[in-house]
Amino acid sequence: MKAAAINLRIEPEIKSRLERLAEETNRSKSFLVGHAIKDYLDANEWQIEEIKMGLKEIESGDTLPHAAVKAKWESKLAEKQN
Repeated sequence: MKAAAINLRIEPEIKSRLERLAEETNRSKSFLVGHAIKDYLDANEWQIEEIKMGLKEIESGDTLPHAAVKAKWESKLAEKQN
């Protein structure tokens, strides 16, 4: 697959850090930026999907009262301490 080109403006400090990391890792700046963008998108897309699923659970009433959640976590903590 052929890579697409984009132009972006970044702060000089970020550019310097990118250049330094590229040199130290023997990777191109494009490689590092591409991977950084992919990681960012993966994390944010995952977070948005989890939020959507959580909202659907709330709308359908599939929730637990706070006291039940607290009791479950306290039980897990007690198990770890034993």
